[in-house]
Amino acid sequence: MQTGAFTGYMDVAQVVLYAFWIFFAGLIFYLRREDKREGYPLDSDRTVASGGQVEVVGWPRPPEPKTYLLASGATVTVPSYAPLVIDTRVRPGPHAGSPFEPVGDPMKTGVGPAAYADRADHPDLTWEGENRIVPLRVATDHWVEENDPDPRGMTVIAADGEAAGVVTELWIDRAEPIVRYYEVALGGKGGKTVMLPAVFAYVHADRKELSVPAVLASQFAGVPSIKSPNQITALEEDKISAYFAGGKLYATPERAEPLL
Repeated sequence: MQTGAFTGYMDVAQVVLYAFWIFFAGLIFYLRREDKREGYPLDSDRTVASGGQVEVVGWPRPPEPKTYLLASGATVTVPSYAPLVIDTRVRPGPHAGSPFEPVGDPMKTGVGPAAYADRADHPDLTWEGENRIVPLRVATDHWVEENDPDPRGMTVIAADGEAAGVVTELWIDRAEPIVRYYEVALGGKGGKTVMLPAVFAYVHADRKELSVPAVLASQFAGVPSIKSPNQITALEEDKISAYFAGGKLYATPERAEPLL
């Protein structure tokens, strides 16, 4: 019998290999169950939640509910199996097989490119417990590098070539030192200020302008507002980003039409 062999046909290497296979299969099973803590059971017009008889859970079944303690002191139990609140904001198209059409303002209906997640309505925090995304007037230890263009004071030009407002402040990410939002003061009465996600704007330092091809100048007034002037919640972030993303398709009727 060779060194390390248990029998004439099995040795330590084989046992270790089989043990790894068993462990890896168990890991996949565990992870597949854990990723079903949210979103399951699936819901449709045939499922139990909608009055039908079908329970769509797949294999393996979702794990037993577990309660988690959040950093804020609140608790959340998942899966919760709470009934879904269905808010239908689409209607069938004019012809059979045509895509669904949003009901109301398409950039606020939460469907298509304007869809957003129902995230927690409180700010995202850093590891130290501070608000992660804040304006420079709050994060006084941050500044714009002197060799980089400072967008403050630049005019915001929308997709129709019209001026929508002026950048008055930059909102930075404390965890990743980059600009996340531009605070834009709109023209006209009321002095409304809106948030513009930096990923939807292009800085033209030579012209002292920011171009925003996603929406029209008149549509800036409809950007979802934030409750506090010095903080933004995760839910507010999603709604604002969804509004500008929706403009990519719904800002003008032509954008929603086929190319050919």
